[in-house]
Amino acid sequence: MHAASTMKVPVMLELFRRAEAGELSLDEPVPVRNEFRSIADGSSYSLTVSDDSEHGLYGQLGERVPLRRLMELMITHSSNLATNLLIDLADPRRIARTLDEIGASEMRVLRGVEDIPAFERGMNNSTTAYGFMKVLEGVAAGRVVSARSTEEMLRILEGQEFQEMIPAGLPPGTRVGNKTGWITRIQHDGAIVYPPNRPPYVLVVLTRGFTDRERAAELGREISRRVYRALTEG
Repeated sequence: MHAASTMKVPVMLELFRRAEAGELSLDEPVPVRNEFRSIADGSSYSLTVSDDSEHGLYGQLGERVPLRRLMELMITHSSNLATNLLIDLADPRRIARTLDEIGASEMRVLRGVEDIPAFERGMNNSTTAYGFMKVLEGVAAGRVVSARSTEEMLRILEGQEFQEMIPAGLPPGTRVGNKTGWITRIQHDGAIVYPPNRPPYVLVVLTRGFTDRERAAELGREISRRVYRALTEG
């Protein structure tokens, strides 16, 4: 299934891994540009501000923004511009290797957002519920990076602005870190949930075919409510 913005979590994971390996610094300033190359034919393309969920970064074109800040925007505000800048740094081939290492081979990050020539050729970022679950499980369990880096990734996920699916089905105040993703007729969410006095769990909900985003979100909320009750009651 099309991964939509859920693919931004593996990008973050790979960047933290490379930072720990000394290959880059999370404080490294990254030039902000809005010109990218299609993986399909090498043609140039740009992102459309109105189609992005975060607009502020477009006002910083030509400036340099710390890599860490771009990661935060990519996850918490689902910035497509930040994502495309970071995918170039992370390298999809290296992301794939890391995904394989944590058992998440059913998730693949091939390209940046709005690469239309690639989309038309079926070259899309993809995932299954199991694949995205393994990514979030790997983050939560600290299987790729140190405890300190794991804690920072969890903090970023817990700062998520879009909480209309899984988090909205949880009791108020429940600790949760999540990443949503949506495009036409697709709406996803994956979360690490921390019930009080219970072990944490990972829940992933992928939907396809809904013309009404709110109906898809309500389905996600209901699944979240039922899973939480099943794991915490009795």
